[in-house]
Amino acid sequence: MIRAFIALPLPEATRRQLTLIQFLLPLPRRVEPEGFHLTLCFLGDLPEPVVQEVHHALEAVAAAPFVLRLRGLGMFGGTRPRLVYAAADPDPALAALQRKVETAARRAGAAPESHRFVPHVTLGRFAPPPPETAMRIERAVAEGGGFACDPVQADAFALFRSHPGPSGSHYEELARYPLRGALHGSAD
Repeated sequence: MIRAFIALPLPEATRRQLTLIQFLLPLPRRVEPEGFHLTLCFLGDLPEPVVQEVHHALEAVAAAPFVLRLRGLGMFGGTRPRLVYAAADPDPALAALQRKVETAARRAGAAPESHRFVPHVTLGRFAPPPPETAMRIERAVAEGGGFACDPVQADAFALFRSHPGPSGSHYEELARYPLRGALHGSAD
């Protein structure tokens, strides 16, 4: 079985900017900067033949490059935070790409998790902390609301394999798929 997902890889300059804001947050556990990505579709554990079918389906996905903007911070978990992220601006091209890769994965025999797409880059993932730590995290996230990365031209997406480990997961890029056509948006 292969634990797989489809994501936008991020350039080194963006990972450096995310590392800086991550350093300023009181996170109980941080994601390693080389693991920063924007998940489009989590596939879960799949047999290798299904991963091959997903790969072939993704090769046929047609979408144009677009400008990705990461701006602001957020949390999942409500009063019991478990994840802190850098938010991606809503973008029709990003949403369309997400729908296309999820549809391709389903047609190839995968059964991706079905939930509302909230584009983000995870900075820290942890068990819900004690209330005083949760309050510090919430305050830091609120104060970091003005955070923004330089715009990034998203020109490819990738199929990844996740290798879970005791200190977090390590990600292996299995294949990359270029986005082709006229650029949506601008990088100003």
